[in-house]
Amino acid sequence: MLIHIVGGGPRHLLPDLRSYDGNDVQWVGVDRGTKALLDFGLRPVRAFGDFDSLPAEEVKRLREMLPELDIWPAEKDKTDMEIALDWAVRQTDGAIRLFGATGGRLDHLFGNVELLLKYAGRPIELIDRQNVLTVHLPGVHTVARDDRYRYVSYIPISETVAELTLMGFKYPLTNCHISRGSTLCISNELIQSSGTFSFSEGILMMIRSSDFAGCP
Repeated sequence: MLIHIVGGGPRHLLPDLRSYDGNDVQWVGVDRGTKALLDFGLRPVRAFGDFDSLPAEEVKRLREMLPELDIWPAEKDKTDMEIALDWAVRQTDGAIRLFGATGGRLDHLFGNVELLLKYAGRPIELIDRQNVLTVHLPGVHTVARDDRYRYVSYIPISETVAELTLMGFKYPLTNCHISRGSTLCISNELIQSSGTFSFSEGILMMIRSSDFAGCP
């Protein structure tokens, strides 16, 4: 089972959510992302949030349409996205994708990235029209070439990432130590159908990007 969570980020940064639908996908709405899901013709199995970003009449309509609406108070110790993600990781060991989690307010963006760090090692992706962001723990990881996302960047999240090795890339590395704040591994490219990255210590963020917001 895959769980796809849609937050209330700017609509123009959402890809066509219908292209991510399937029989094994469960959709979850977060605040006004719930309305975005319905606008794409997708019905969430759950929806979380305080819904303070929507007019009262819209919230009333959602209540009538979605008995699975889980309304929280505006004053709470977690963001709506964290509540939804905490629920999702209890439901599945499979992939979880976050949409509507970038753009707009920078505090929300950084908060959502922190959620990936909270669950580092779980298969969670943060996706918008130009980017796919994932967080990785030490080991050997395979990445397939995808021409929708030409650039592949690696950013150290921990103080140090040890023995980073990149194979199958335009700019390979062998057992390189990189520290937080380094831009050494920005804008690399795969030159084969797939490549690998590996490291022995630390936490590493991978961002796959396109120059153009029309992708994918």
